[in-house]
Amino acid sequence: MAEIIQKDGTWAFDGDALRLTPGRDRNVSLLRRTLGELVVPLGALAGISFEQGKKSGRLRLRLRDGADPLLHASGGRLIEPNDPYQLLVESDRYGVAEYFTDEVRNALLLDEVPSDPVDAYLLPGPSVPLSVSAGDGTASFDGEQIRLEWNWKTEDAKAAAGARTLAVTDVVAVEWQPAVGLENGHLRFTVRAAATKAPPKYDPNSVELWGFKKDPLMALVAAAVQARLPHPAAAAVLDVPPQEPPKQLAPAGRHEDDHDALLRRLRELGELHRTGVLTDEEFTMAKQAVLKRM
Repeated sequence: MAEIIQKDGTWAFDGDALRLTPGRDRNVSLLRRTLGELVVPLGALAGISFEQGKKSGRLRLRLRDGADPLLHASGGRLIEPNDPYQLLVESDRYGVAEYFTDEVRNALLLDEVPSDPVDAYLLPGPSVPLSVSAGDGTASFDGEQIRLEWNWKTEDAKAAAGARTLAVTDVVAVEWQPAVGLENGHLRFTVRAAATKAPPKYDPNSVELWGFKKDPLMALVAAAVQARLPHPAAAAVLDVPPQEPPKQLAPAGRHEDDHDALLRRLRELGELHRTGVLTDEEFTMAKQAVLKRM
């Protein structure tokens, strides 16, 4: 077993999974403390790296696309110090960090773990029930229903309709966007047959975020909901009517107009076909659509 203990947290690897425990240091982010311990199966990993600095270094895990609902729901916008897949390493522990990295890399090679995307979540997402107050409202999720309640800072036009209760079965997408610069962020739920393009400030299915300390916790609500939605890799193909070529073959936000991305998509389609997610006809149609773009 390999283990590295730091103020920032403790990472342990037993050959089958990595156990990531946040530290108790005051500099550890509120999101990581709230998320708690993560167990990452080896099969969910695409790689690991260790970067040395003059005073401190950093261990980083890279997960396979589609393995973690938190990474998907946040769209890669969780950066240090909120990224649970980074660990700050003090300079006197560089040797331990290098050993830890080698152990994980060797296990990936021995188990022949591929680095391509997956078509099912390999992590369960944050535990529920979960409730977060930030921005202009409170978002709560019990595993079946999402409840949005408003506060005194909510725009009158949105607050007038009162609290919202959404069944997770009616939600087709969820997105968390942090506030950046002068642009506010949001937690937005796209509801079946009721999509809206209204700004989060006026959207009754969105919580507007202003960049305060608790904003990142809304990403946990987004991830908990995302974990209970159909996996985007399969849904992106299966939701397209058979008579039309797929207009989008990957989760929203991914740009696949370059050659390497299209090759990755072909491999992903092949895996979906081998595992029975796609029929022969669906696989042929989706493959032809990708080849035309190449």
